[in-house]
Amino acid sequence: MFTGIIEETGSVRGISKSGDGYLLEIVSELVLEGTKIGDSISINGACQTVTRMGKGSFSVFVSKITHSVTTLGAFNAGKKVNLERAVQPSGRLGGHIVQGHVDGIGRIAGLKKDNSGIEAFVAVEGNLNKYLVEKGSVAIDGISLTVVSLTEKGAGIYLIPETVKSTTASEWKSGDTVNIETDILAKYVERMLLFGRDRENKGKDIKSMLMDEGFLS
Repeated sequence: MFTGIIEETGSVRGISKSGDGYLLEIVSELVLEGTKIGDSISINGACQTVTRMGKGSFSVFVSKITHSVTTLGAFNAGKKVNLERAVQPSGRLGGHIVQGHVDGIGRIAGLKKDNSGIEAFVAVEGNLNKYLVEKGSVAIDGISLTVVSLTEKGAGIYLIPETVKSTTASEWKSGDTVNIETDILAKYVERMLLFGRDRENKGKDIKSMLMDEGFLS
């Protein structure tokens, strides 16, 4: 489990094919502290298991499933990445509940920089867009961010100077692909509504069930 508060940015030292997946080596400093083989580290929002520890680096195995739903398999040597160790129960939840289970890939469709930060629009696939709400949370490349605005094509977000300074967002360009993880709470709500206690709800869509319960008119 993660918070979406990036601890440091690292860089890709190398990526090589390994069976049906890839071996990815990441140069880092802070996230190596207290980390051992088998621990979890979020790399651009994707939860990965440490398989090797080196001097100033760690390695993970990127499975073919992870490759198919994230940007990790397309990394090149030198690419800058966001890193976060799994949260400790005694720590502060400074962002929101982030599992590191990437739901899909989005695209930076617009950027506007000002003296205070970056205003960005992220195009998101329709099946993910339904989980986004204004003032709700979303993890983009592992960064916990607040949704400022919504359209049918995606979400508008704003990154404050501290976030820009501490993450890879400072290097985003229009057209870049990013990993998207929507709020797990929204997915649980949808699941419970779709498979409620009453058999009569079977087959109904969310809107119909909300209308039946008086939440919508």
